[in-house]
Amino acid sequence: MAKRLIPSLNRVLVEKLLKPSKSAGGILLPETTKQLNAAKVVAVGPGDRDRDGKLIPVSLSEGDTVLLPEYGGTEVKLAEKEYLLFREHDILGKLEE
Repeated sequence: MAKRLIPSLNRVLVEKLLKPSKSAGGILLPETTKQLNAAKVVAVGPGDRDRDGKLIPVSLSEGDTVLLPEYGGTEVKLAEKEYLLFREHDILGKLEE
């Protein structure tokens, strides 16, 4: 079994952020609330190549928080954890605080 997955080309491996089950005031939230489409970047590939063969690096880095589309990505299970694998251009944006 693999311990770490290093994505190829311009792919990004993300772990979805779990929605909170309690509010800040301690109120339990129902499971029917809309799921957060945010994820933490776990690993990134080296990038893609242009027509001249020059490497175009991925603009995201490990630890970034990103916004994901509602559907898409490839599910990957490693060491009992579930991840999603996206191409860089499928990720909607980077979230900053």
